[in-house]
Amino acid sequence: MGQSLVKNYVHIVFSTKYRTPWIQEEYEDILFCYLGALCNDHDCQPMRVGGYLDHVHILCKLSRNIALAELVSKVKSVSSGWYKKQHDELKGFYWQNGYGAFSVNPTSINSVIKYIENQRIHHQHQDFQNEFRGYMKKYKMDYEERYVWD
Repeated sequence: MGQSLVKNYVHIVFSTKYRTPWIQEEYEDILFCYLGALCNDHDCQPMRVGGYLDHVHILCKLSRNIALAELVSKVKSVSSGWYKKQHDELKGFYWQNGYGAFSVNPTSINSVIKYIENQRIHHQHQDFQNEFRGYMKKYKMDYEERYVWD
């Protein structure tokens, strides 16, 4: 085959360090837009970026030109430095080490988009840790609890 054809949708989830609620409502839109722009900078079209208080969700098309780990590393490191500069009260901001990434069937894109858009409502009933445990159960991932929440 002379051409490389790729269409991989990935749902990336990561939290703030110690799950501190750094993503306050007055800053969330600008942060989510910036995260989407960083994905675009790496040829990974963002479908939706959102989150709530202590974590973010990014649904994007993963480019064939960058590895997932490299994309997440760049997005987290660049956005962390940028976010700290947005206001004096954000100077102590950090992302937690690690992330979760889950493949998304193209037929499920719209439901994942709606899920990300409704984070504020969703988290009235469930905290981030239980949400993330649900993903790991759904995707039948082996993990050790003590390493997930460092």
